[in-house]
Amino acid sequence: MNLILRMMKVFISSFFKNRLKGIFAVSKLHFRVWPNDLDTNFHMNNGRYLTIMDLGRFDLVLRNGLMRFMFAHKSVPVLAAATIRYRLSLDPLQRYRLESRVVCWDAKWIYMEQRFILVGGEKDGAVAAIALVKGGFFNKKQKKMVSVAEVINEVGHGEDSPVFPEHVKTWAAAENALRDVTAEEKA
Repeated sequence: MNLILRMMKVFISSFFKNRLKGIFAVSKLHFRVWPNDLDTNFHMNNGRYLTIMDLGRFDLVLRNGLMRFMFAHKSVPVLAAATIRYRLSLDPLQRYRLESRVVCWDAKWIYMEQRFILVGGEKDGAVAAIALVKGGFFNKKQKKMVSVAEVINEVGHGEDSPVFPEHVKTWAAAENALRDVTAEEKA
């Protein structure tokens, strides 16, 4: 991982932060755009957003108790799809906050939203980028996905998923269509 120091910071700080209460709790991490985050246009590289998003999901796993669940089920978190909409650039030394949260789920996947929020300056609080991801936990021993119901129950939410917001429903449908295209192609 090319962001090992940031990952270590997230891991160590999780011991000093409150546990996230419930499946819909929001993880908030604060960062700054460093020179190694920049691309040739001197703003944060588009790929760096996706890597930073990993840290937000890592914080969710650490602080909502799913790390123990992963060890018990010999599983690892995996993503099946991600999309991101860039709105405002993150410039050198710009402070920002990454907010990560679970939005809804189906029988196989958990859908999350992650937002990059500007901190400071005249656009303080503005959303710089928003992303949707779908993921779950893969049991390495059994070579299959862990049931979403088990994951949701682990964090104390035994109810059905909330209704999919329209933007998540639309994206999930488009993503499933793209999945079907790749499944039809011969290797």
